[in-house]
Amino acid sequence: MQNRIAAVSIIVESYDAVEKLNNILHDYNEYIIGRLGIPYRQRGISIICIVMDAPNDVISALSGKLGMLPNVTAKTVYSKPFNVEKANS
Repeated sequence: MQNRIAAVSIIVESYDAVEKLNNILHDYNEYIIGRLGIPYRQRGISIICIVMDAPNDVISALSGKLGMLPNVTAKTVYSKPFNVEKANS
């Protein structure tokens, strides 16, 4: 299966969800190539962006698990399928 690059945008509206969210992200750490977290204290939320290089089903599984967490919203943007052999030539 071909890998894709994806950016997962996450909004966390309750600090109660942070531990579960971090556990999920840890489970997928081999696919995560970057993470940016911004605490927005004035609104009491956190915004996180995860960049991944993974097969489509792995990206979808992560996004789905995050979206099932209470007080967490996750949306994913996908690249076109990525051909590793072509990129390395």
